[in-house]
Amino acid sequence: MHLLLLNGSPKGESGNSNYLLQLLLEGVDEIPGHTHEFANLVRVKEHRHYVELFQKADAVVMAFPLYTDMMPGVVKAFIEELEPLCGCEGNPALGFIIQCGFPESVHLRALEAYLGKLSSRLGCCYLGTALRGGGGSARSMPAFMARDFTENVRALGRSLGNRGEFNPEIIRRFAGKEKLPFLRLWFMGTVGDRMARAFFWNRVMKSNGAFDRRLAQPYSDPPEGW
Repeated sequence: MHLLLLNGSPKGESGNSNYLLQLLLEGVDEIPGHTHEFANLVRVKEHRHYVELFQKADAVVMAFPLYTDMMPGVVKAFIEELEPLCGCEGNPALGFIIQCGFPESVHLRALEAYLGKLSSRLGCCYLGTALRGGGGSARSMPAFMARDFTENVRALGRSLGNRGEFNPEIIRRFAGKEKLPFLRLWFMGTVGDRMARAFFWNRVMKSNGAFDRRLAQPYSDPPEGW
């Protein structure tokens, strides 16, 4: 099997999506006889070349983050380049790995439905979508805390290398919490919110010279003429 791995993160090789694809490839590489290519969709000028790679692949896995309830613009731009392939014979099998900073996987379900429909319109065999809330912190966790996360992605790669498909049970395990219990939501909205502001958001605002304007309300009064 010749595999094309598409990294749809605007951060390119430094993003979490690239990390997920590397974990997937570790699992695939446990099964001999496969080849692969990587492509970073943030290189928009290369999209037409990536369409050619798409056509030559046996299977394609695209990974990207959820940004404001939908895909990054570079991913959407590439998908539009695939429009001439809709319904063509010989299109590769297509699967996705998506993640977001929100801790609940339910945030990704609407996008999952879109990706299934996209695969159908392209005439691709749909491998499935592995999704995970809270994926943004996977690389910063201690190894023992991230073990289930990383092992599930490797197992997904082994499934792809062995059977040419995503194992639905691994997809289910990888998804984690669909919705958080009430007490955890309460904690995150109170103590967790204060901790996030104190140890992360305030530091980021200070580093960007915006801390003193954190309470600004530039749109509280409409501009003249509105």
